[in-house]
Amino acid sequence: MTSLCVRPAGSPTPLPAANRLNLDYAAEAQRLGRPPLPAGATGIIDAHSHIHGREASRVYDRARRLFGVSLTYTMTQLPLCGEVREALGESVRFITIPTWSEPDRNRAHRDRYLRDIEAFATQFGSRMMKLWASPRLRDVVPDGAGDVADIDSPWRREHCKLAASLGMMYMVHVADPDTWFAAKYRDSGRYGTKAHQYVGLRRMLDAFPSPWIAAHMGGWPEDLNFLDRLLEAHPNLHLDTSATKWIARELSKHSRDEVVAFLFKHSGRILFGTDLVVVEDQLSPSKTGMSAMSDLASSPEQAFELYCSRHWVLRTMFESGYDGPSAIADPDLKMVEPEKYDEMATPALRGFGLPAELLAELYYGAADRLVNRWWAKHGGW
Repeated sequence: MTSLCVRPAGSPTPLPAANRLNLDYAAEAQRLGRPPLPAGATGIIDAHSHIHGREASRVYDRARRLFGVSLTYTMTQLPLCGEVREALGESVRFITIPTWSEPDRNRAHRDRYLRDIEAFATQFGSRMMKLWASPRLRDVVPDGAGDVADIDSPWRREHCKLAASLGMMYMVHVADPDTWFAAKYRDSGRYGTKAHQYVGLRRMLDAFPSPWIAAHMGGWPEDLNFLDRLLEAHPNLHLDTSATKWIARELSKHSRDEVVAFLFKHSGRILFGTDLVVVEDQLSPSKTGMSAMSDLASSPEQAFELYCSRHWVLRTMFESGYDGPSAIADPDLKMVEPEKYDEMATPALRGFGLPAELLAELYYGAADRLVNRWWAKHGGW
């Protein structure tokens, strides 16, 4: 088992959700060392994050650079893009998303999104548009969701048409963890089955031939055989590793041979991503309610550990031979087995010790060829 850098006795108790192993994350970053990268690459490309706030961005910057990340693609609320760019400069690029702070959720995910797509493209050089197609959208949009909830619904097609005219590729969140379908989405009449989520996705992949990135390992890290068939059927589809808790929990259930074979077969089509949500509320006990993730930290020190934790889990899983508990509490365990787990329980984390050439593709090569070059080709910032 990998020898970890644990903080000295006297550290705060109880241990926080982002550091259940009491790790010294700065020392852990040093122990992991520089990530394996292609010649000339300056650092890992994080293809999927949510960065907000001038001061929180600076705390995030310190954490990401410790773990070797030099470029971040972020889904930032449009009104906050300016201050994030001010804090992170050319090391950040913006993925187009709806304005979630818009009080009228019906407009935010319909006609208002058309306006936002144009604003992201013209003001911030965005060349990727996100479709959030979680089953939860049926609960978010109060005025019915029939014309927007399914990924191939009429409004989604209008959004994709406009994005294509502006030189954008696509990112999509489709489906959710199996644990959520077992607990939150039992009403399949309302939310559909998990398999149903992919019927519309297949139609959209065929209708809009530009590149797509399906976030969170395509929404089904539990079933690598399904993802293998999906990738084979749709050459314009790519995946990212974001949603660290979910991805680490489920990939760790597969054997090393299964994961390595999958990643080798689809090398160049799997991109590194953390899905970190960074907001100013995480720097203070006072909360504005901007994000459900605000409560994950309440000081700069806690926020730093939060941001480090996702990088540590992913790099430890991909690079090392670690075999033990994750450092991050995972409430999904309690969701499906409340008699066995509490909110602070952690799942097993399996280190796959991937070969250096595969890590170089995962950390940099795939995103550089797909996203960086798409940005450059289509005149993005």
